[in-house]
Amino acid sequence: MTTLTHAGDTLTRNALAVLQPGFDGTTTAPDWLRRRIGEGLASVSLFGRNVRTAEQVAALTAQLRAERDDLLIAIDEESGDVTRLEVRTGSSYPGNHALGAVDDTTLTREVAADLGRRLAACGINFNWAPSADVNANPDNPVIGVRSFGADPELVARHTAAYVEGMQSSGVATSAKHFPGHGDTAIDSHHSVPVIDVDRDVLNSRDLAPFRAAIAAGTRAVMSAHVLAPALDPDNPGTLSRRILTGLLREEFGYEGLIVTDGMDMQAIAGTYGFERGCVLAIAAGADAICTGGGPSDEGTVLRLRDAFVAAVRSGELPEERLADAADRVRALAGWASVSGATDRSGGAPDTGIGLVAARRALTVTRGETYAAPLTSAPYVATFSPLPNIAVGDETPWGVTAELGRRFPGTRSGTFSGDTAGAEALAAAGERRIVAVVRDAHRHGWMSAALTTLLATRPDTIVVEMGVPQSAPVGALHIATRGAARVCGEAAAEIITAS
Repeated sequence: MTTLTHAGDTLTRNALAVLQPGFDGTTTAPDWLRRRIGEGLASVSLFGRNVRTAEQVAALTAQLRAERDDLLIAIDEESGDVTRLEVRTGSSYPGNHALGAVDDTTLTREVAADLGRRLAACGINFNWAPSADVNANPDNPVIGVRSFGADPELVARHTAAYVEGMQSSGVATSAKHFPGHGDTAIDSHHSVPVIDVDRDVLNSRDLAPFRAAIAAGTRAVMSAHVLAPALDPDNPGTLSRRILTGLLREEFGYEGLIVTDGMDMQAIAGTYGFERGCVLAIAAGADAICTGGGPSDEGTVLRLRDAFVAAVRSGELPEERLADAADRVRALAGWASVSGATDRSGGAPDTGIGLVAARRALTVTRGETYAAPLTSAPYVATFSPLPNIAVGDETPWGVTAELGRRFPGTRSGTFSGDTAGAEALAAAGERRIVAVVRDAHRHGWMSAALTTLLATRPDTIVVEMGVPQSAPVGALHIATRGAARVCGEAAAEIITAS
């Protein structure tokens, strides 16, 4: 137990220690950030805005670690659709849904270990992954291919394999989003979703993968901004003492770090207020505050630091709770420092394993009109939904680049809305059409566009890069179960028989 003191310096250091702020910059760490690390800040977070190349990230993290040897450097690198390390090129690894479809836990463990080695080589030692959510609602707008699947047992065994693989490289994992974000129809980036099922369903479905993650030794669990009335009718998971302390700590016996999902998300910031929500999260049992990809300046850090100090002094936040949270952050930083210094990784990343996994995840259906592989430059019509915030809109996806490499002169266009099919037909002319969709089952206009294309051009090739919930259509239908760069490459190999 920490020896408590009312000395302002100790209180301030603890208030800084629970924060995991982002920052702007790619080549030089801001002076304010270095200063706050010296004053007690124990973690920082990287986002796509901080990434150019692996070498650049390694140099940046080395600067940060020069201020504190055991600094936690976190990133949201799920691979697949959610990538920060390869935000401008697309991921070299397929995401969870592809791995779950293969259902080879050895492969999942190897992919996670390889990604962990890549993160470690960049100086990153804490990954906000894997998603342990069970994709119980096929219309979920934010989880989808980020989940290993809809079967709780499958999700549980692959969550455990991922934890074991990544942590073997010395990078801490954070199973998310506790107590589960799979059975939601609302994105918590925008408002508070509700999972309105009874405790028995939560136990057997949503909570099972988190028990598996804990048994596998996950060093962190990330909370969800989700209301589960069967667990707490009043507070979302991130702000619920019943869920974070009563369920996760006391019932599950979990002793590791509890980190929040991004506190700038509207489910919290828009409902409770940013600073207020952060204080309530620590009081409920969270240990580390992720400020998300939004606030990234010194003023944000100072406002949160002062909010914690004020809450302790007013009696709203017990000093013991803040000190315990800070100690858990420092404990994880210590583990990561030792693990990262110990060569348990087995060498450099195997950059080919991601493509191997993506190939194994494909489901290929040849229709009655399928004649032969593509042999000339096609027209690629991408039917693009609005990206969810977790994925972002910076990362390229689809098959255009890969087909263009094989067939110079490949043309393409991106379409959306009720006239998308007709527009794509007009743009394609006489070229063979490759139609690329993402979660066609969730977008009526997208399904209608495919119907329009196939009625006129039955030789159209369809590539589904989301959850393949709809029945296969097209002369050739390829389900990739994700939109990572390697998923596009694997699909292009099938389209061209190369």
